[in-house]
Order: sequence, then C-alpha cells, then structure tokens
Amino acid sequence: MSEIIQPATNVPTGPEVVQKSAPTPLTPPPPPEGWRIDLLQKFPKLKWLVKQRWFQFAVILPNLILFIMFLMAGIWGSPVGNRNIIIVFVWILWWFLLISIMVPFFSRIWCTICPFPFFGEWMQRGSLTTPKLARPGTKDKKVGLNRYWGLNLRWPKALSNIWVQDFSFLALCTFSAFYLTRPLVSTIVLGALIVVATILPLIFRQRVFCNYICPVSGFLSLYSMASMTEVRSRDYNVCLKCHDKSCLVGNEKGWGCPWFNFPSKMERNNYCGLCMECVKSCPHDNMTVRLRPFASDTKIKGYDEAFKAFIMLSLALAYSVIYLGPWGIFKSLANMQLGVPAFIEYAIALWSIPVVVVPGLFSIVHWISRKFAGGQPKPWKESFLMMVYPLVPLGLLAWIAFSLPLIFVNGSYILMTLSDPFGWGWNLFHTAHIPWTPLFAHWMPLVQVILMAIGLALALKATFKQAGKLYSNAKESIRFAAPMAIFMTGIVILFVQLYAN
Repeated sequence: MSEIIQPATNVPTGPEVVQKSAPTPLTPPPPPEGWRIDLLQKFPKLKWLVKQRWFQFAVILPNLILFIMFLMAGIWGSPVGNRNIIIVFVWILWWFLLISIMVPFFSRIWCTICPFPFFGEWMQRGSLTTPKLARPGTKDKKVGLNRYWGLNLRWPKALSNIWVQDFSFLALCTFSAFYLTRPLVSTIVLGALIVVATILPLIFRQRVFCNYICPVSGFLSLYSMASMTEVRSRDYNVCLKCHDKSCLVGNEKGWGCPWFNFPSKMERNNYCGLCMECVKSCPHDNMTVRLRPFASDTKIKGYDEAFKAFIMLSLALAYSVIYLGPWGIFKSLANMQLGVPAFIEYAIALWSIPVVVVPGLFSIVHWISRKFAGGQPKPWKESFLMMVYPLVPLGLLAWIAFSLPLIFVNGSYILMTLSDPFGWGWNLFHTAHIPWTPLFAHWMPLVQVILMAIGLALALKATFKQAGKLYSNAKESIRFAAPMAIFMTGIVILFVQLYAN
C-alpha cells in the first residue's frame, strides 16, 4: 500500500491520503479486458441522480429507518426467530439479496446504502450532504482539501489490510447459530457494529471501519472482483493532465475518496464503496460507472485477501453441512446444546478448516503444480496469489447455492413478518397467518448442482488463464494448471455430493 500526498501539481501534496488500490501515481492501470458499457453515458438520468449531493443520504435514510426498526424488534419483539423481522429480513432476505444479486451484478452497492457508517461519517464531516473545505490559514483538520472533525488520526499501517475482517468474520460465523435464531443476540451484534462504526470516525480519518473492521466488508471486497459493475475513469490520459486530483483530495463538489482510493487509477473493485464522490468531484467528468463481463478483476494482492478466499469457500461448505444437511448433531454443536466443551471442539474444527486445512492443501497442490510444470517458475508468492483467484468465482457460486434454499424454503416467513414484524399479533397486510410453504424444494438440489457446475467452469477457465500468465510456454502452463484444476474439481465434488444427496 502506497501513500499519496495532497494538492496540487500532477501529484497531490499536503496531509497524507492512504491509497489502497492504485499503483504508483505515474503508472497507468492496465487496459481492461473485454467489453465495457458506460452506464452514465447511456443513461443520462442515472448520471444526474448520482451527481446530486443528496443522493447517498436519500438512499441511506430509508435503510437506516428499517435498521432501527429491526433493532427495536430484536429487543421488544417476539423471541421466536421466524416470527421476528430482524431474523427473517436480515438473515434470510437481506443475505439472499446481498450474495445472490447485489454482489454479482452491482458490486459493493450495499456499501452505498449501508446504515452502519451513517452517524460516524455525519459527525466526522459535520454535514449530511454538503462538502466542507478547510479554511486557508486555520488549523482545520483535513485530509486533502476537505475539513473533518475529530482527532483525524491515521490508521496503523500494520493493520492496513483485511486480516481483522478475516478473523472477525470467522468469529461471527462461529457463533452464527445464536444470532441467526435469537433476535436479541442479533440486536446486540448489529448494535455493537454500529457503535464501533460511529466511534472510529471520531478518532481516525475517513472510513476505517468499512476498510479494515467491518466483517461484511471483507467478503464484499473479495467477491466484488467478480461483479459486473465497476467505477473507473473514462480516459486515463485526462487524469494524467489533471492538476486538481479532486477525486483524491476533494473539492466543493465532493469529498475526497472516503475509501483511501486514488479513484482515477482504480483497477479493481475491492475497495470501492460506490459512494459516487469521485463522480461528483471530477472537474473533467471523467469518472463513470461501467457494466463489464462477469469476473473481470483477477488480481489478489496479498495473503490477507487470499485467506479471505479460503475462509469464504470453507464456510460455504461448513454452513451447507450445518444448516442444510440432515445431521442434527452439527446444529446441536453450533447451538451449544451439547455443552461448552463440545462447542469449543466444534469452534476449533470450524477455524481449523479455513485457516489450516484448506490453505495447507492449497499450498501442497501449488507446490506440486510448480514441480510438475518445470521450467523457470515465478516467485512463490506471485504464483500462489494468482492461483487463489479462481476460488473467487467458485466461492461466490458456492454461497449462492447455499443461499437459495434460505429464500425458497423460508420465503413464506417474509410475508408473515411483513404483516407482523414484532410478533405481536398484527396483520397489517393480511399475510401474518399464511402457512409455511416451501417453494421448489424438490428442485433445489438440481439448481445447486448446476450453480456449482457453473462455478467450476469459471474456476477452471480462470485457472488455465492465470497459468498462461505465469508461463509463456503452453506445455508448462497446462502442466502447472492441471493439479490446481483437479484440486478445485475435488472441492466441487464435495459440494455436489452434499447437495445431491
């Protein structure tokens, strides 16, 4: 991760702005592969909308109101999970929409409407909509050209990665049976996250919670690489000639990138929260939103991102066993019904699979691939990270396959709680007493197997393509990719056996 200094000739100078996704300031990003459709050019009304200063506030506010209602339901509503809106709407409807629709098609659009950073960012900026500029000759605390309230400290460099997100997500997943079924526990977990997201902006600059702490942000970062939407500059030559660098340092039209990106040089979706500040602040109208082919970003930049891929794929399999499988003992272990010692053993096993077993097996297969390929291999870390990427589309399809039964088997609960969100006996829309009716239950295994087959096809395609980047010799490239392809096929067979049986 490099550091950019604020305002004024070709490279900003002044207070430091940490850049998370760009290379050095003078190195243009590589040209994109495949087709691109400029959505803001094609749809002028969409462009007008995202350029409005009130846009993000307008999309967050309804979500914030709903979020507060969910927290209230968790405290005062029914303790029965399938009769409480916080359980049904968050862990069934929201999760399905997030992993199956938002991320694959719209990247990190959840971050655009997420209520977690609302209060902290409001206090940090001192404004709901209008950007504030630092006044010349004063001691205003600033990042770039914008003025911020609070201590405005830099986040520790040692933690400027997603390791905290990796392990916080794994920790939450360890206790998932508690907050997936107990409304009050869900309220405590979600309430704690919003408290942290409110406090951190008063201490550290910009969105450190979203970048480095939020457990949801970690997997959004990883799987947004596969999304069909991206925010990019239209013409990098325009950015090279720009003296303002407003997308980075901000101006009177927009805040400097809250995600520590240099927007004009972005080449990945990982750390772009689609806040549209760069679209608003660019004086040359050179930032835009584009449609692109699925799985266009292919670069894993560090072991922290690689372990996120291991964790997500492993948990997709583990959750399928625990929550979709016929083995009641796993549900009992997850709910601590067999005692604390048994739960500790369960937690150790749950952590060991993504932290030790899967990375260990992957490393062994990677070593075999390098030996089998022969030739002059690239450095270990470079080839290791490149071959982790195929786990991204595979993992995303695995999570979609896991999530489908949640919505189709339990979808009737959504209509019930919509009419009676607190479980108090209301019937607002005359749907509170409809019977539980699973939809397409008999077709679910087939759909899940098809999804896993698509995930495998995408993973294999990416495997051989990545190997071709590592080895110029076609024979060596195929020999290198073969063991990795067998490894990924074996993973998919595990999923298929589980879903088909």
